[in-house]
Amino acid sequence: MTTLGAVFLPQLPPERLRDVARSADEAGLQELWLWEDCFRESAIASAAAALAWTEQLHVGVGLLPVPLRNVAVTAMEIATLHRLFPGRVKVGVGHGVQDWMGKVGARVESPVTLLHEYVTALGVLLRGETVTVAGRYVSLDGVRLDWPPVTVPALLAGAGGPRSLRLCGQIADGTILTGGTSPDGVRQARRHINEGRLAANRSDAHSITVYVMAATGPDATQRLEAEQHSWGLDMTAEVGVAGDATAVAEAVQRWADAGADTVVLQPTADDPDPEAFVRFVANEVRPLVP
Repeated sequence: MTTLGAVFLPQLPPERLRDVARSADEAGLQELWLWEDCFRESAIASAAAALAWTEQLHVGVGLLPVPLRNVAVTAMEIATLHRLFPGRVKVGVGHGVQDWMGKVGARVESPVTLLHEYVTALGVLLRGETVTVAGRYVSLDGVRLDWPPVTVPALLAGAGGPRSLRLCGQIADGTILTGGTSPDGVRQARRHINEGRLAANRSDAHSITVYVMAATGPDATQRLEAEQHSWGLDMTAEVGVAGDATAVAEAVQRWADAGADTVVLQPTADDPDPEAFVRFVANEVRPLVP
């Protein structure tokens, strides 16, 4: 079954999160996703608050930019969230936007090397093991979490290019695709991921999460087109959907048929009612998606 979620955009001020999260929880939304876009909101702080304010809601973080964060700190934060809210959180890591990384002096020469070292060390830490490593970017000397997760969480990594996608197949349990990925883009991504899995002799399940721009209401088409234009996306490609619940559900199915396990609907930055949007996804779209 396709998992359906929605994004709380970081263009909204942090104080809006409480009402959106509670609306999502009350409506039965499966997953609310958060972004750590520079220089807006901390995804970990936001995730902890959203989880504490709600009872059943699952929260996804997609994604944490690894150049900004020491891997031991990330492991501590993920482990803490999983122990506080067992089974209700997913956290992905990735390269981050390189221009943003450059602004804080964190840009690296080889993002793929960094992600490889980082995810590998992160997985060992989350298993409660001791890590000693001296890589090109990740260096740990006898580091072990005192409070690792009781159940080891799936490792999620974000990717867009072929090399990064193959790497995700090798070292991660799931991939979060770059925003603006079409159904054809999902199919291509799955091929690259499978190449990496084959190279690593992996036969376990590998989930794919994709963000899909969505707008509903009388001005939905105009808002969606403006949003796509602001992202610099190919206006001829299918990267979003505008319309009522039936139109949105049919679009979700196209991404699911292409290989996405989780489809996260992304409202436009100017959506007039974020609380209503999560209710729309949960109450009107979800029942129409197999």
